[in-house]
This record gives sequence, structure tokens and C-alpha cells, in this order.
Amino acid sequence: MILAQKLFDLVRKFPIRHRIAAALIALPCFGVVAAFGIAPHTIVERVPVNTVVEELTLPPLAPASDGVPAFTREERIQRGDTFASLLARLQVDDPAAAKFLRDHKQAKALYQLIPGRTVRVTTRADGKLVSLRYLNGGNLLAVDRNDNGFAVTQMPAQLEQRVLMASAEIRSSLFGATDAAGLPDAVATQIADMFSTDIDFHRDLRKGDRFSVVYEMSYHRGEVVKTGRVLAAEFINQGKAYRAVYFNYAENQGAYYTPDGRNLRKQFLRSPLEFSRVSSGFTNARFHPVLQTWRAHKGIDYAAPRGTRVKAAGDGVVEFAGRQGGYGNLVVLRHQSKYTTWYGHLSGFAKGMRKGKRVAQGEVIAFVGATGLATGPHLHYEFRINGVHQNPLRVAMPEAPPITLEQKPRFEQNTRLYAQRLDLLRGTNLASLD
Repeated sequence: MILAQKLFDLVRKFPIRHRIAAALIALPCFGVVAAFGIAPHTIVERVPVNTVVEELTLPPLAPASDGVPAFTREERIQRGDTFASLLARLQVDDPAAAKFLRDHKQAKALYQLIPGRTVRVTTRADGKLVSLRYLNGGNLLAVDRNDNGFAVTQMPAQLEQRVLMASAEIRSSLFGATDAAGLPDAVATQIADMFSTDIDFHRDLRKGDRFSVVYEMSYHRGEVVKTGRVLAAEFINQGKAYRAVYFNYAENQGAYYTPDGRNLRKQFLRSPLEFSRVSSGFTNARFHPVLQTWRAHKGIDYAAPRGTRVKAAGDGVVEFAGRQGGYGNLVVLRHQSKYTTWYGHLSGFAKGMRKGKRVAQGEVIAFVGATGLATGPHLHYEFRINGVHQNPLRVAMPEAPPITLEQKPRFEQNTRLYAQRLDLLRGTNLASLD
């Protein structure tokens, strides 16, 4: 009341127009004050609170019978795991089961303990093992308790196919870029094979090159089982774009084609090795490190570790497989009538490699070694046309047949979605998409 009287006396001193303005300004304030007031005759005494406790009757817990599972657990295998530590984390307390898994031949796959894979078990309340599931490659290993103890079975896993996409930039190497993008090495190998006739991955890669890829992966219960086929890819090398899509031109037969239907595969690979470096090129004058004299070098030497797989540069027939002079272990393939390819200094031959055997392009025919006149492990590779040596890195390679006119509509329909995904990836900076 006192505060209101003083405020009234103060306002009376203002001119009439200032009093009206002050009243308008003060009006909301009285509303706010009123909002925080308490209505007359409101009871503010504390309401009494009574605590009531009631006991609920629950049914008694019955122990699990021998055939009734109680708990299911799943653990991912970690580096440094032992089989005993893995069972302990899964809370399996069953010496009989541990002995069976240790002694049974079919259960030995469990002891490989590949990091990243998962093991799923079902146990009883007392820790006794009821069942165990382990994905071993494409097979599902199943261990089940029965009246006689345990039984082990292996069956093909039910796989789920997913199509994934990824894009990355070359900083140092193709494998380095695929690792950074979280891609499997198998995808990098397929990319190199796809574009090997247009891009020399030993010499042509540049920092800043980019690639995009659409590929398949197989999963079982969310766990990666294996890498599938690359369905489409684009590689931008030194500013030039190369694109390929996969097309089944016949039952169980397919190849990679450019979007306009040209067969990406040449009749010959530029290099019979997946990855290595050129240690000695094609020249008419080279100082031979063993013979210590100047002579022509009519082939390409690829330095690679001993045992590296050597692939057939093209479809052909084995003309020679054995030891021959300075070549050491040598394989000679004849392709059609006028082309031959030579592979020297090998450490060994692929199984069944003999004269007259037919081989397909990309098939492993031998392994890198240092036999013959060689100072270290490498592959000596020659490409001859009508018996005349040619530089395999420079000679124009004949192309494989393109898409036929009859297949063109089906080709365009089947590959349109892949091309659209590559267009999407080209316009993004993502690492990977699912």
C-alpha cells in the first residue's frame, strides 16, 4: 500500500499526457504481478502422505531342464584371444564341451580365431553349452548338445547380398586409397584388373587420381562373409576418365564394357602381375648384370617377391613349360596363330601346367622366382608377334568383341542403374555408402 501511494504521488506531478503513457507502460507489469499472486482462501497446508508397501506373490523359479536353453550370447573374436578366453567371455562353464571342441576334427576351425568374426552360443543357466554357431568362410559350423553328448555339422550359410558404393582419392597407392575408404583388398585387385589394359598401375598412377566403385558384398546375420564382384567402376587417371560396367552376355559368362558397349578387355593384359615395379625396360642396349656385357633386352622385367602369382596375359595354349637356358623355368603361351608370350625366371609352375593345356586370360600359370640368369626374384616377360619381339608396354593391343546389336537393348537396361550410381558418386566427396 505504501509503495502504491508513493508511486501515485510521483505520477501526479507528471503532465496529463505523460500520465497516460506511464499507465499504458505499467499495465502489463501489474498483469505479471497478478499472475504470481495466490487466489484468496487458498489452503496452503501440506497434504499428508502415507507410504504403502505391498508384497507381490511371484511364481517360483524353476531350474532349466536339460533340453531347455536359458541364455544366448555373442562375442566378436579379438586379437590375442585364446579359445579358453573366448569361452570364458561367452560364460560357457562346461569342461565336457571344451574337451569335445578341442578334440573333434571338424571343430578345429574354431581354433583359427580370425579377429572380427563372431561366435554365438546358447547355454543353460548353469553355463552348460547347448549350441554354438561359428561362421567359417561361407560355411556355418554348428555344435549342438544331444543325448549322446555333442554333434558337429557344417552347412552352407544363408547369405544376404548387398550392393555398396565407395569413392576415394589416390594419395600414394591404389591399396592405400582403398584402405582409407574401408574397401577390401579384393575390390582393389578387381579395379586394377578391369582397367589394366588402359592404365599401367605400375607407372601411370598420380597423386590426385580418383576412383568410384559399385560392388557386391555377402553378409550372414550382419557379418561380412566375402567380397563379391565389382559391378561398375570409374577411374580418373591424369584427368582422363575410364568407366566400366559388368554385363552377363550369356549364362554364367560376363565381361566389363564401357557405357557405349565396347569391351573393356583387350585380348592381352598390359602386365601379367597384379602389382610390382618395372626393374628393367625394353631396350636395344642394356648392361646385363650377370653376363657383365652390353646386349639387347627384348622384354620387361618386373621386380616382385618370390612366389608372386604370374597370370596369363591372354587366352591361349601352353606351348612350353620347363627349363630353358638363361630363362630358367619358362612358360610360353601361344595366342591364336601369331602371338606368343614368354614368362621367365619362374620359381615354379601352377598345377597342371603342361604343353597343350588351354589357359584363360588372368589365370595363374606360374610364380615369380630367380632361376636362370637372374640376380634376384623377378619376372622376365616377352611379347612376340610372328616371332618378333615387341614392347608390351607400347604395342597396340587388339580389342575383344563388343556388345552385339541383339544384346544392346538388354545391356542398356541392365547397366543403366550402375551408371547412375557412378554419376552420383562423381558428385560427392563421400568415402563410402551402403
